[in-house]
Amino acid sequence: MKVDFHFHLEEGPYSFNWLQRTARALEVVPGEPKPSGERNTLQWMEHTLDRLKVRMEEGYSSERWLEAYFIEGQKKGIKRFGMVDHLYRFDEFRDYYEKYILMDDSKLGKLQRYWYDRVRIGSIDDFLKAARNMQAKGFPLSVGVEADYFPGGEAELKSLLDKYELDYVIGSVHFLDGWGFDNPEVKDIYESKDLVNLYKYHFEHVKDAANSGLFDMIAHLDNLKVFNYRPDEQDLIEMYDDVAATLKKANVASEINTGLAYRYPVKEMCPSPTFLSKLYEHGVPITLSSDSHFPDDIGTLLDEAMELAKQTGYKEIVYFEKGKRISIPLED
Repeated sequence: MKVDFHFHLEEGPYSFNWLQRTARALEVVPGEPKPSGERNTLQWMEHTLDRLKVRMEEGYSSERWLEAYFIEGQKKGIKRFGMVDHLYRFDEFRDYYEKYILMDDSKLGKLQRYWYDRVRIGSIDDFLKAARNMQAKGFPLSVGVEADYFPGGEAELKSLLDKYELDYVIGSVHFLDGWGFDNPEVKDIYESKDLVNLYKYHFEHVKDAANSGLFDMIAHLDNLKVFNYRPDEQDLIEMYDDVAATLKKANVASEINTGLAYRYPVKEMCPSPTFLSKLYEHGVPITLSSDSHFPDDIGTLLDEAMELAKQTGYKEIVYFEKGKRISIPLED
């Protein structure tokens, strides 16, 4: 069975690039009239601007925007959906993130403060209300969040998450000592790092996240490779083995996440095929994820992800519902 168990409704910052990407995604939103006139004519642009105005007024959690994910996904054969949003987008988690992301007066701190102030959009309640409405309409949807793991923040994060009824919680590592390593504006920091030691440090965070008891699954295990700063993979195999053993012992799942393969310079899924083989050897359950942030990207490369899972030896994948992990066959 094909599932897409990690996708988002949008992402800031709200730049002209974001506006352009949103305009392209509107082409798959149900009920949207086809643009008038030929593409790139004045008439076409006027119509596109009208559509964007409606989208901005309705917001990211509008019924039409959400339905586009499910309608497009079902066209691609997806039978089960898992929708999340990043906790850093919500005001209720502001204190948590401001404590652990570097946002001081340094160059890095100022860049990250600028980013953080432009990705936050309001209350988590709006997201959850919209998601539950989709469940009530009968879409096969589980609702979760993607929460960043910070060493030392476990108790605080638990107290925050306990306030909400969620089907599942994804744990992820996007920050190392306050540095958001997947932000292209600060990727030059990789140049000053010993990559083998950096990867070891990253995987220590991943293992700690798995052992925290906070998460049902850990996302994109090797997303540190996002900008293609990678040591020889032979230097990482023991680390892969260690991470896989930790996930298994902690009874935490992971995923094949296609997002890096179609959206970032590395052009490879997470985890790498070699890393995935280690997860399989240790019996770590996996799910499938496009990590889409726009409805026209949902399901991207999931057929390839399913084939990779089969070639590795997996016969089952998992999804989550009401806090329970459910196994289903890869083949229908």
